[in-house]
Amino acid sequence: MNMSKKNKNKEQEEQKQAAQAADTKEQTAKCKEEAPEVDEEAKKIEEKLAKLLKENEELKASVAKEKDDYIRLMADFENFRRHSAESKLELVSSASADTIKGLLPVLDDCERAMKMLEESSSDEVAKEGTALIYNKLMAYLKTKGLEVIKAKGEKFDTDFHEAVAQFPVQEEDKKGMVYDVVQTGYTLSGKVIRFAKVVVGI
Repeated sequence: MNMSKKNKNKEQEEQKQAAQAADTKEQTAKCKEEAPEVDEEAKKIEEKLAKLLKENEELKASVAKEKDDYIRLMADFENFRRHSAESKLELVSSASADTIKGLLPVLDDCERAMKMLEESSSDEVAKEGTALIYNKLMAYLKTKGLEVIKAKGEKFDTDFHEAVAQFPVQEEDKKGMVYDVVQTGYTLSGKVIRFAKVVVGI
């Protein structure tokens, strides 16, 4: 009886193992059947990922180029703006210089008139009137940047003086110095607009 029961249990165990083996075999076969589909799906995902990575790199390159173009454009604009401002300032300065240059002969006439009145006239009213006109005009022009070039008694300097004559001098310390001024020279905002015409001691 016991032997029969053992045989029966053994038979059931074998049947169970056989069923499990069959099930495992079936699952293995099913996995093998599904494997190509999984591989194909994985391949598609890899291709899609590669495409996205490529698009990302292209987008980065495009953004970098746009940024570079923007920086270059801003630099060009800044250069243009600075150049325009400089050109405008130069134009205004040039117009101002031309206007002031046109007034220099008036200053020359005033200087000559004052010198003549000083030497030959006793009319104090005329002297004062001429000096007043000269001083007012000179004061106004100074506000625009006009300055008289120092000349008489100064060392001759080709940056500011133009020698129109030479004069023999006895004193050694006066040689190479400006002996007299024939025509007053001027600077405008530090730039020479007319050299002082001078006589140089030799």
